[in-house]
Amino acid sequence: MVQNPTVVVANPGYGTPAYVTTTQAAPATNTMIVTQQAPPALQQEVVLSQPTPQHVWLAGFWTWRNDRYEWMAGHWELPPNSGSVWVSPRWEQQGNAYRFYEGYWN
Repeated sequence: MVQNPTVVVANPGYGTPAYVTTTQAAPATNTMIVTQQAPPALQQEVVLSQPTPQHVWLAGFWTWRNDRYEWMAGHWELPPNSGSVWVSPRWEQQGNAYRFYEGYWN
């Protein structure tokens, strides 16, 4: 595993820096996002009708893009396998910072 240097991302208008660390692990790249600005409250979403009984609703969440929080709308998705369970993305407070964990199928 090769770890790239930490990239500091400025938070214009907030005065609190964020950083993104990218770790290269074959075959995927994992990105760690940490910011000192708390994420906004989750948005209310209208859940559209389920396309098929196999589809799973993946709720919307806040992610970090272009030096700010950006809402990613919820959507229906087919699991990769019949026994797969969705682990939702989340922000966790760590001291004075907030770390983002990507969602994934388990």
